[in-house]
Amino acid sequence: MNLAQLHYTSAPPGPDGSGFRFTAVSPGVPASLLREAEQLIGYEPPRDAPPRPSADQLGSFPQALSLNVLSDGSRLLARSVYTGADYSGRWGNFHAHAVHLPQPADAERPAGGQLPITSWGSPQWAADSPPAGAPVPVLASVPAPGPLDLGRLAAFVTARGQWLAGFFADVRRLAEDPAAPQLVLVEEDSEAVAWWIMLACSVLPHRRGQWLTFTTYTRRPQLARQRIIGVVPEDGLGLAGQEHRYRVYDPARASAPAAVPDPWAQTAALIWRAQRQELFADVRRLPGARSGSAGAAGSSGAAAAPGTAGPYEAGPLAALALAAGVGLDSAARAAAADWAAAHRGALDDARLAALARALARPAPDRGPEEAAASGRLLTALAGWAPPAVSEPLVELALAAAVRSGGAAVPAGLLGEAARRRLAAELGPELRSALTDPAREPDDRTGLLRIAAELGVDTADLLPEVARRLAHALITGPERTYGEAMGAALTELPGLRRLVLDRLDGLAAGDPAAGARLFARTPLRLTGDEALPHLRMCALAPATAAGDRVKALTRLVEHSGASLEEDPLVLRTAMRLVWDGEPPGADEAWLALSALGDRAHREAGTWELLARAAVSAPAGDRSAQELAPELLRRFPTELPAELRSSLLLLELARNLRVRRTEPGWVRLALELGAAGPTATAREHAYAEAAARLLAEDRPGSEVRALIESNDAELLAAYRRAAREPRVADRLRLDPAYAAECFATWSSQPQAGALWQETRTDLLDGVLRPVVRGLPPGELAELEEALARLGGRWAEDFRGWQRPGAFGRLRGRFGGSGRRGARGAPATPPYRGGSGGPIAPGADPADPAGPAGPAGRAEDGRHP
Repeated sequence: MNLAQLHYTSAPPGPDGSGFRFTAVSPGVPASLLREAEQLIGYEPPRDAPPRPSADQLGSFPQALSLNVLSDGSRLLARSVYTGADYSGRWGNFHAHAVHLPQPADAERPAGGQLPITSWGSPQWAADSPPAGAPVPVLASVPAPGPLDLGRLAAFVTARGQWLAGFFADVRRLAEDPAAPQLVLVEEDSEAVAWWIMLACSVLPHRRGQWLTFTTYTRRPQLARQRIIGVVPEDGLGLAGQEHRYRVYDPARASAPAAVPDPWAQTAALIWRAQRQELFADVRRLPGARSGSAGAAGSSGAAAAPGTAGPYEAGPLAALALAAGVGLDSAARAAAADWAAAHRGALDDARLAALARALARPAPDRGPEEAAASGRLLTALAGWAPPAVSEPLVELALAAAVRSGGAAVPAGLLGEAARRRLAAELGPELRSALTDPAREPDDRTGLLRIAAELGVDTADLLPEVARRLAHALITGPERTYGEAMGAALTELPGLRRLVLDRLDGLAAGDPAAGARLFARTPLRLTGDEALPHLRMCALAPATAAGDRVKALTRLVEHSGASLEEDPLVLRTAMRLVWDGEPPGADEAWLALSALGDRAHREAGTWELLARAAVSAPAGDRSAQELAPELLRRFPTELPAELRSSLLLLELARNLRVRRTEPGWVRLALELGAAGPTATAREHAYAEAAARLLAEDRPGSEVRALIESNDAELLAAYRRAAREPRVADRLRLDPAYAAECFATWSSQPQAGALWQETRTDLLDGVLRPVVRGLPPGELAELEEALARLGGRWAEDFRGWQRPGAFGRLRGRFGGSGRRGARGAPATPPYRGGSGGPIAPGADPADPAGPAGPAGRAEDGRHP
């Protein structure tokens, strides 16, 4: 295919006119293309150009090599140069030679061949119009590249090295974003601008480099539509401060810019500075470095289809650079490692090995991201690449794990020579790190695995390391037990033995924490490990529901230990079953019966049994039955508080089964004052109150109750008197009701608490019953009172009348009514089993004025 060519200059009059016009055009070029091209290929000399330059001076004028995208999507590559005088001798003439590059049929696949910028200095550019009027020579593609002085180019790159990363980042923006600011290159020499553009096109995917519009020189940058614009210094001054429109590069005036956070641009700059620009061609052939596609975007020259970000991923370019020995920063090294891990087959063994060596070299700027990426590459290469390829990465990872923590890698990937060398190099640091209190448990287990694989002796450090690991496991099982911990306990039997032994001791002190360890981690025990406390902790979740005493015996059996050899096993089992709280009284009784007092004594669990009894609610007969057993079996172990509580429970049982000696009220009060538990007092006082309200109550105990002035015992008596069975007996048994009236009406001088108690019982318990009695039963009650002797019947009738009790209370008061011989109106109680003395009786004469009928039968008063 022959490309259409155009020549434009100031020419003598001819068929097409005079002045500036097309002097030679290939056949078939439409007039519309000529009109559009005429606007793009003009030339203005610099402001300070001499008005009549000599031939030597003409050679130093800027050359304008430009690439433009035309309205139909095709491209126009042109070179415009100043020629001095025209045919008439007037100054200000120039000559433009242009080549039309038609739009290919598939806009997404532009034609191949040389990049347009490579035509800089091409001998195929004409300096004047062909004499025959037909463009020569015939061109099938972009004009052939001109001579390139590599030394001068290298010097240029060195001089502009500090600006390259920012420049490449801006070039990337041009390719990706049609609205990105134009790049303005300020240089005295237009050849330097061409070199800038060559650098830009070299880092872009080849297709995008073909569509990057540019001009190496213009006098009017504000009117230029190309993406990259070259100007001489005096024409670039007015562009400052317009960052939204222009990115100006003026190395002669501006200082070096700050580093850009673009690993791809940084890498590209370092490759050029290292003079390894051939890597840009190599990277285009690698997977993951997709070539971008670009099409025309009208006369502005912007890329209409910038494509994906694939061409600007730093990974493939950085991988090739590192393998070629180009030094990169940490971000670029991390990108290279990650790309190589995802495309391990893209590089041959030689390049992979070179990349691994480069990643493993000492680097003061190596950060955690780079270390993690190198680890991912090592994982990808392990078992796939030859050991020699991955060995540098293994050494790097092992050194990092020893020095700063992190996941350990299998040192088995190392050759024997490298293993010995690393053992000697890292051994002291490894041993020191194992005892560093700041190291996390995963770090410690990783270090131990490394030591084992490198052959570093750590036997003397294992006990302390195991202690730390065990404490971490028991206090934070989910946080501590990870993949590294599990692997270490599997691979290092010595460590496992020491850790589990320490855990067994810790579980004995905190069984609940031991149970959590097994519930929240995959740690499991084997059948031959003698760890009784841990074994029970492992089984505890399976015994959480159901019969707790059966669970206790099952745990003890599962421990595999004899209670005689290890009595603390029982304590651990009980704490696992009852979580440190006392069992129920019935459970405690069964646990004592099943395992015996010796086991509980040796384990110290007798206290849990005692607390089970003394904390049982009132009315729990199991607690009352358990108390005497505990007193009998643990006579020397019980402290005073527990002993008094158990004695109260024993008294409660004896009262319930009628096995008490006289004086039990005073005994209950004495024990109640010795610091027992409140529930133990409730047991004893409730049973005492019930006994004091029974038919066979001893009068001496009733007197002891009245004289006690004990608020808690009197409150228990009042509660017991309000039970339904008492009301039933009051209603059905006139003699019982009469005796209650006599007791509750007597001894007002005994104290304020008894005064309050008897008033409450008369008004709140007896009066409602009496008011509900039919006349016949009421008469039987009065007869029973009459049989008691004295004034009880008369006082009862007065008590029944509304408002009468207030008057009776005055009569029964200690300073009120007196007997015929000056004795108190309400006689005192006799000692022993004597009942209340009837009103008017002489205390020295049991019969008194009323005779035998004046004395109640012994043991009949509540």
